[in-house]
Amino acid sequence: MLDIAAELHRWTAQGRDFAVATVVRVTGSAPRRPGAALAVDRDGEAVGSVSGGCVEGAVYELCRQALDDGTTVRERFGYSDEDAFAVGLTCGGTIEVLVTAVRAGDAARPVVAAALASAAAGRPAALARVVEGPAELLGQAVFVPANEPVGCEIDGTSHQSDAFGRAVVAEARAMLAGGRTGTVTVGADGSPSGRPVAVFVESVVPPPRMIVFGAVDFASALTRAAAFLGYRVTVCDARPVFATAARFPEADEIVVDWPHRYLATAEVDARTVLCVLTHDPKFDVPLLKTALRLPVGYVGAMGSRRTHREREAALREEGITTQELDRLHSPIGLDLGARTPEETALSIMAEIVAERYGGSGARLTGARTPIHHEPIRPSDVPVLDFAAMNALSVPGG
Repeated sequence: MLDIAAELHRWTAQGRDFAVATVVRVTGSAPRRPGAALAVDRDGEAVGSVSGGCVEGAVYELCRQALDDGTTVRERFGYSDEDAFAVGLTCGGTIEVLVTAVRAGDAARPVVAAALASAAAGRPAALARVVEGPAELLGQAVFVPANEPVGCEIDGTSHQSDAFGRAVVAEARAMLAGGRTGTVTVGADGSPSGRPVAVFVESVVPPPRMIVFGAVDFASALTRAAAFLGYRVTVCDARPVFATAARFPEADEIVVDWPHRYLATAEVDARTVLCVLTHDPKFDVPLLKTALRLPVGYVGAMGSRRTHREREAALREEGITTQELDRLHSPIGLDLGARTPEETALSIMAEIVAERYGGSGARLTGARTPIHHEPIRPSDVPVLDFAAMNALSVPGG
């Protein structure tokens, strides 16, 4: 639902009643992932999509029905051998959708409205909804804003125990911290041994961050590609003549500073991507020494295989361990035979996407691997003390 938060926030502000169908589970190959939603208002206006067209008509009618009777239903759609183009997924997968009404006077409306307002404003938040369990809980919701205390009552009206509410909030916060969307199981009494209740958690977080070090032509192409894929991009270079907004119009931020010094105090998280395109030892070595000890999602460095070997030896001399070096993607990118800056940017972004979802980077033709992957959790890595990182220096730095 939160993927169409801007439109639905406008609907709630206008006082419009609507029903929303949200994909809560996907099996096999399907065009949309959990969290994708289709909403329909009283006038029949629709926004969003749950399948890219395969089952939209059937889900549309379920939304109209929910608007009329206020019931919450969970429906499964899969491949139909008899009529694949009627009510089935021609791609061969299955999806399960939760259809709920969001009408004036419904208990869930203020909860959903709060989540939509937060998501539309770009604030991190999670919306948790019961998708399987006791009938009286099905579809009920709790809104979990980031870094703010919230009540534990489902919909603000439930008579469930505080322990159940606290368990839902704890699970939702954990999902929000990783920017993940999916289903978790909570005991009805709040304990792991209680009657299982399936809760679908949608997270909305700011765009992931990419920091590109080195204001070169390859960086310009990479910035454009990363912005297209939804990254918030920072370009950092110590040379003011190259690090300019005119050269990087798609960048969200231009920083003129020594790369290692900037990274020492930069805000990063498990989704942050660091791309080192300087391929100059006086920049690369202190920068990578810092980068490989940060809990970020990806660290890549440009250069030839010879450059990589020399850089690796220099990093070992600086005390970087084999385990830390294993996190380094160098030479950066996938083997696409790329030559131009634009082709190289495609190679780099392809590797970043594969890393995020655990893809192999192999051809899909003839492969037996899944087409779609769920995001993988980044490994825990030690974090270098910021004071120690600030002490790093390079010749002339």
